[in-house]
Order: sequence, then structure tokens, then C-alpha cells
Amino acid sequence: MMMLRPPPKYTVSQWADKNRYLSSEASAEAGKWNTSRAEFQREIMDSFTDPSVERIVVMSASQIGKTELLLNIIGFHIDIDPSPILMIQPTLQMAGTFSKNRISPMIRDTASLTHKVLPARSRDSNNTIYAKSFTGGSLDLVGSNSAASVSSRPIRILLCDEIDRYSVLGTTEGDIIALGTRRTSNFYNRKVALVSTPTTKGSSKIENAYLQGDQRKFIVPCHDCEHESELEWKNVKWNEGEPEKAVYVCSECGSAWDDSKRLANIKHGYWKAHNKFTGTASFHLNGLYSSWSTMGEIATHFLQAKNLPETLRVFANCVLGESWDENEGEKVEEYQLRKRAYNWGKDLPEDVVLLVAGVDVQDDRLEITITGFCRDEQVYIIDHKIIFGDPSTPQLWDELTEILEEKYIHPKGIELSIKCACIDSGGHFTQQTYDYTKKKVDRRYFAIKGVGGEGRPMVGRPSRNNTGKVRLYPVGSDTIKNHVYGRLKITEEGSGYIHLPDHLDEEYFRQLASESRTEKVVRGVRRSQWVKKRARNEAWDCLCYAFAAYNILNVNLRILHEKLNRATEKTKEEKPKKPNPFIRRGGNWMDI
Repeated sequence: MMMLRPPPKYTVSQWADKNRYLSSEASAEAGKWNTSRAEFQREIMDSFTDPSVERIVVMSASQIGKTELLLNIIGFHIDIDPSPILMIQPTLQMAGTFSKNRISPMIRDTASLTHKVLPARSRDSNNTIYAKSFTGGSLDLVGSNSAASVSSRPIRILLCDEIDRYSVLGTTEGDIIALGTRRTSNFYNRKVALVSTPTTKGSSKIENAYLQGDQRKFIVPCHDCEHESELEWKNVKWNEGEPEKAVYVCSECGSAWDDSKRLANIKHGYWKAHNKFTGTASFHLNGLYSSWSTMGEIATHFLQAKNLPETLRVFANCVLGESWDENEGEKVEEYQLRKRAYNWGKDLPEDVVLLVAGVDVQDDRLEITITGFCRDEQVYIIDHKIIFGDPSTPQLWDELTEILEEKYIHPKGIELSIKCACIDSGGHFTQQTYDYTKKKVDRRYFAIKGVGGEGRPMVGRPSRNNTGKVRLYPVGSDTIKNHVYGRLKITEEGSGYIHLPDHLDEEYFRQLASESRTEKVVRGVRRSQWVKKRARNEAWDCLCYAFAAYNILNVNLRILHEKLNRATEKTKEEKPKKPNPFIRRGGNWMDI
């Protein structure tokens, strides 16, 4: 007579060490799983078999192995502790990709799972890309805006991946994390996991969840003095010009750790909570704990990122595992901007290779900012012009055409023209904007419409679903304002710096500093919002629209620089004795 036996009492890490195989197409280190390879992963995984823990939060850098943690948890519950599992990805497409590229290879290559989950192509299988069944349980994968697929099912294990990238629109039934959590209420042994790299301070879901937990940090001892501390970026040092030789310096004894000593010390580390435990185990990890990145690579990444707010933000989020404080550093004030302004002469600055424009439509005028971009993404505000008149009449738009089609002389003897212009369609003259851009699409003059909310792309895909049937570009207002604001805060000339002309009046600089960010609580969540400090802000809007035009073009500035130099050399070689009325000087050197 066959006896039924309870499943062995494994922890998740023990199960992974015994059963899990990493697939060659999904891992750089294919083969048998070994938790000691990244010791900090053990306690995170084993929280799922700790009866005192109900909620697990992991706020971490990328390339830290959090995806493999989730896969081990899924594999454990399929094999040892069958349960209804729900995984939420930011989008349905990402859920499908995760299923095909990560879950399916794990099931195929891990022997203890292969016979328990039939392949999706099996005739007798109920399994699909998004739903897999096994004896005693199931696994469903959905996107963050798929409330309907969550509301009707019980869930014991809820896995929420990259929650800071979840849909900003939520669902008709509310926040999908809260909705999924409510579906676990029937299980006394439920587990809810929230995993993500953070985004913006104040509005980061993962950071807020981490702070509500016991705030565990991984403490590492020094092999020389035995001083124990969290690994911090400030302790990574290198000689100037040699970031590839970066080392970690012990804050207590000054011992220099190379990568081998760093990884060896991490194996002797442990988790330490910094807040009271109330059922939520929350973990924070930065990239210095990674077995797959060297300190030299991290230091090099930092040097490449440090001059531009948008790239430094990525470094903070994805390497340090920290939220980005949009208000960090000095605020942009009118007097600071005015103080930076200077006169660079009548011609274009020599480094400028691309001209774009942003146009704001008011009830009695049009305002235009012409902006020049350089090969290293330095920016020159060439001019800001105002033409007064009634936007409902064609005369005003004819004047705009004259301004946008004006030629600018480059110091190297080449003529530059404005290659793209973005015109705001959100005012009282939407139809007139549509009519104008429809006629000027060959000149790359486009209608744009601001769209609020965090997480929006700077410029989205255009749509013709409008009354004018024109190509209308959605512009992420918060995103592009954060970007331009960060550029204005750069005070040293170099990559990303914005050069300001001194021929514009005081009102222009007041308008550039006319908006600021503020933190507001919306439905219980802290969000960063832009608010006006004064009524007039057209200069600020126009500059943002010019950046939108640059993003629509999506050109390689270094290649444009090379083209300009080649056109210059060609002009020098030809040197015609008599002007040819049929050839414009310099020709159309920039073909984009």
C-alpha cells in the first residue's frame, strides 16, 4: 500500500540549491543554482517560508538577481507548496515575455518541475503563456492595468515585479496592488512580494513600501579590521583618470578591497533590520553587492552619467537602488539664470549643429524659442521672439513661417535652418494649430499636446485621432519639465549645460524660473507636481517644446557634427570665383 507523505520542509533557498538549474538563454552563468554565489539572496527567499512574514519588499539596483529570486519562489511553490500564484508585470507584453523567456526555460531545465507543468502546446494542457496550471495550484501572469483578470480569483502568493513602472492610470477598480492584496485575504499563510528598482522620491511605490517595513540592510565585515557596515557608494575610490581600478575603502581602517575581497566579504555578511518588524520584511540592495558588476564598471558608469540629470537619475535608480530627489541641489532662480547669460556674438556658436524651435500659442500672440544643440548635448538658447496678433487670422501664422524659415549663419560658413518645431495645440486655437501644421508637415512643424502624470515618455507616439487628422504628438509634461529643469540646474559648462543669451529682457528670465515642483498627497500617495510661481511662463513652455522637437527628431548629434565639418571642407575646396545663382552656399549639408 502506497503511503502519502507530506512534502519535505525545505526553505526556498534549500530547494533552489537542490533543484534549480539556470537556463543558458536566460542566464550568463548557466548551470546549477548556488545561493552562496550571492549570499544576500538567501534571507530574502527564505522569508517566503517564514510564517511570521506576510509581506516581502525588495528595493534594489538592477543586475542584483531579483528576477532569479522570483523564479525560485515560483519554482518552489510549483514543486513543494502548490498554491494559486499571481504575478503582475508592468504591462501584459512584459508578462508574456517573462513567461516565454524566463518561466518556460526554468520549467524545461529544472527536472523537478518539468513533469508538473505541461507545455502550452500540449493537447491535454490548460496552459497558455499567461496561465499555467499544476496539481494543487496555478500561476497567472497579468499586466498592471489588467484589473479584470485579478478581481475574480483567489490568490495565496502575490508577486508584484517592477512596481514603480506600473501603469500610472491604475484601473477602474483602483490600485492593482491593493486589489491583488485583497484577493489574498482568504489565506492565513498568504505572501505578498513587492519588488522594484525605485524611481522618484516621494512618489516611488517601492520606497514607500520599504519604509513601511523593517528596513533591512546587508551588513558586511571588513576582512582586515572586522568593522561591520553597509556597503556605500561614498566609499568607492579611484585615482583620477583610472575609474577601472576603483576599490572599496573600509571607512574604519582604510583597507582597500578589490572585487575579489569585496565578494569574499559579502559571503560573511548578514541582514540587519533598522525598524520595528510588524509582518513586513523589507530589503534594500545597491549595485555594490552584485556579483555580476565590478567596481570599475560602476565607477565608469558614474563618470559617464554625472553631468546630465537624466543619466545621473538612472545611475541613482538602477545602480545605487535609490530614489531620485528631483529637488536635490540648488533651485533654479531668476537671478542665477540672469547672472549666467552672456553675449556670444551675432553668428551661431561654433559648436551648434542642430536648430529646433518651440512655439506657444496665446490669445493675442505667438512666442517662439529657437534653440541650438551641440554634439555633446550642450544647448544654446539662440533667441526668443514674440509676434503679436490674432491667432485666428492667417497673417500671424505667415509671420511665424518667416521666423521658422529664417537661415542662420554658422561661423564655418554654413547656413543652418530650423529642422523641427513643436507648436502647442492645447489653447484656444487648437484648430488653427492643426491647420498650420498639416500644411507644414514636410518642414517638420508638428502639433503637440501636453499629457500630465509621472512615468510618461518625454514624447509619445503621434496619433491622427483628432479633429484635424494631423500628426499630434503627446508630450509628457512632468517628464520633460523635470528634464529641462535638471538641465537648467547644471552650473558648469559641459555636457547638458544650457547657455543663455544676454540680449533678452528681465521678463524672459523671470519666465524661465516661473514654475517649481511641490509634493502633494493624492489618494494617500505622495506625488511631485509642477506649479506656477507667477502667471507668465511662456518662455519656460517654449523651451520645453523645443526639447520635445529635439526628441522627435532623434538624431545623432556627433554624426551631425561630422557632416558639418565635411560640408565645411568641401566648401573650402570649391571656392568658386563667381557666385552661382543656382547654388545656395553650403548646400543642404544636413540631410535628416
